[in-house]
Amino acid sequence: MLRIIDARTGEPVEAAPARRGLTRVEAHTAGYDATALRVLLVTDLLERALELGGTPVWALMAGEREQAELRAGAAALGMRPLEDSRGTGAGLGESQVIHVVGEDGTAPDGIRVAVAPVDPAAPGIPEGADPAVVRLALLSRPRSAPVRLDVAALDEARDTLVRWRRAVAEWARLPSRAIPEEVRGELRTAWEDDLNVPAVLRVLHRVETSDLPEGARFETYAYADRLLGLELARDVGASA
Repeated sequence: MLRIIDARTGEPVEAAPARRGLTRVEAHTAGYDATALRVLLVTDLLERALELGGTPVWALMAGEREQAELRAGAAALGMRPLEDSRGTGAGLGESQVIHVVGEDGTAPDGIRVAVAPVDPAAPGIPEGADPAVVRLALLSRPRSAPVRLDVAALDEARDTLVRWRRAVAEWARLPSRAIPEEVRGELRTAWEDDLNVPAVLRVLHRVETSDLPEGARFETYAYADRLLGLELARDVGASA
């Protein structure tokens, strides 16, 4: 069961307290910048994690400034579209509302997921950068920790993404094998513990060089990518 830390109280809460009840996830932004994109990315992850647990989700975005730029940037980073929260009431069967907001941002009363900033002193997202590389660089740090999108971080993310996509394409050539229950449990335990995505990535790093059959490694990466949204199987079937 997914639990998150409520930034108002510092206590863990169930993200979906009612079985099959609708959870509304609302992103709050104050304009377009890398930190706002990180807020939207955490919203996207929360939506994916809830759906993987069988919870219906209604994801929205609140804010008045630079909405078109934010939506375009979110789409480029592989995020699902968010509805406009203006004028919306409670959803049918809604059991909980979770607000995702930057550390210094404002949001209505209720459960709050705080997102640390992207360091504004770093060079920022370079023009023409691979969106999946940027996404992985942002995912590689806990959401409670500031992140620098500098050359080193982007280079590391690029090297990892290229290596993983190449490996997944190779593993896909061999017969599929079931994900070991221990590995599946490690992945779910990681993301259900306050959306601990860096822990999910550590599981994948370990599986990459493990002695698991290639088919099991492929299925493990495909399963984790339902949360990560990195298109790890993009090169499956491509010509060598």
